[in-house]
Amino acid sequence: MYSLTKLCFIPLMSAIAMKASRLSTQDLHSFYLYLEKNHTSLTMFTISLILGWILYIMNRPQTVYLVDFSCYLPPSHLKVSVKKIMSHVRVIREQGMWAKTGEHDYLMDFVEKILERSGLGQETYIPEGLHCLPLEQTMAGSRKETTDVILGAVDNVLRNTGVSPSDIGILVVNSSTFNPTPSLATIIVNKYKLRDNIKSLNLGGMGCSAGVIAIDVAKSLLQVHRNTYALVVSTENITQNLYLGNNKSMLVTNCLFRVGGAAVLLSNMSKDQKRAKYKLVHTVRVHTGSDDRSYGCALQEDDEDGLVGVSLSKDLPMVAARTLKINIATLGPLVLPIREKLRFFVTFVRKKFFNPKIKHYMPDFKLAFEHFCIHAGGRALIDELEKNLHLSPLHVEASRMTLHRFGNTSSSSIWYELAYTEAKGRMKKGDRIWQIALGSGFKCNSSVWVALRNVKPSANNPWEDCLHKYPVEIDI
Repeated sequence: MYSLTKLCFIPLMSAIAMKASRLSTQDLHSFYLYLEKNHTSLTMFTISLILGWILYIMNRPQTVYLVDFSCYLPPSHLKVSVKKIMSHVRVIREQGMWAKTGEHDYLMDFVEKILERSGLGQETYIPEGLHCLPLEQTMAGSRKETTDVILGAVDNVLRNTGVSPSDIGILVVNSSTFNPTPSLATIIVNKYKLRDNIKSLNLGGMGCSAGVIAIDVAKSLLQVHRNTYALVVSTENITQNLYLGNNKSMLVTNCLFRVGGAAVLLSNMSKDQKRAKYKLVHTVRVHTGSDDRSYGCALQEDDEDGLVGVSLSKDLPMVAARTLKINIATLGPLVLPIREKLRFFVTFVRKKFFNPKIKHYMPDFKLAFEHFCIHAGGRALIDELEKNLHLSPLHVEASRMTLHRFGNTSSSSIWYELAYTEAKGRMKKGDRIWQIALGSGFKCNSSVWVALRNVKPSANNPWEDCLHKYPVEIDI
């Protein structure tokens, strides 16, 4: 509707402006005298101006503000080191909870090698049910893990902002593989007694990029429902999704994923501009699931023994690179300076029509953004994006440190990274932030924010107890 309004009114206003520029002082005086003598014309002219202004106000895009966000910090007794994990795994094996094969010792070496080279540190968190012997992979254990995470994050963001739950009109929750009945969104509605006309959605099966999808969905709803808050909650469940089989491609996820979650409070009310941390500028979503290789590169399925896990195919790096390239090609024109756009266009024309061997030009996104929050999916992913986007170690520091401290927390990792940047005191007014996440499907999603002030970390920032240790050198 807003685009249609612009399409109609911009040419009209341009024509009026051109005509008005040719009017002399005598012409304006004559027009004034005409309106003074013709009250009907004056009334119609005034009404037209008022209606035009009202139409513009009603149809202009709603600015979306990020009032605050909170990342869940699990209790210290859930911390695990690589040594503790391997000791636990061997006990599980001996107790017969892990299916044995003749290659089992080899698989233990494989798991240990992945853990040591993953970029994860010695203080990540696994859920309580997986600390137990025997393991408690029950619905109750899974529900407890996710409930503790999402309510812990939501409690903190509501406490920090002082927003009443009754003022929240939109709720979007994403969790890829754990979607019980009633839904996770309903757990939040019940806990905080949200109003009965709440617009709630529960996103499932959308992988590690679902956090940006949830922001985009909330943004769309905030364009329709005015003067309200939107609560976005991102998490993943580890208890239910621990894989106890012998398929190596499925064991990788055991090594990387850890407990975590985030709650984000958005607003479309102008009164929140002064206290908001950020303004949402762009969201770009790319979904290449129509391609069979994209669809199957990260697939939850049964292994040879009927055990459920998420298999990662050999096509994953190629699919991720292709999907990322499409996202960059879409985002670039929206954020890059003119010079970079021209260089990209000239290289494209030369390659297309004159010399196919010319390499694609990768625009310098450091000219468009001061901060990069790259999904902490693993060391290899961060390495590849650092290389392809020509970023410095400082640009990917937040991603590497998040992976080291918290592991891969799936869709919430980009918020732990933003919290790290705030805790380090690096976020200044006007700084631009690029959050980029990749996930199954295959999807690559981006959100772009601008800081509205010099941002200080909120209370209970997840880094406040360990910030003095970071950054750390990561030995691979």
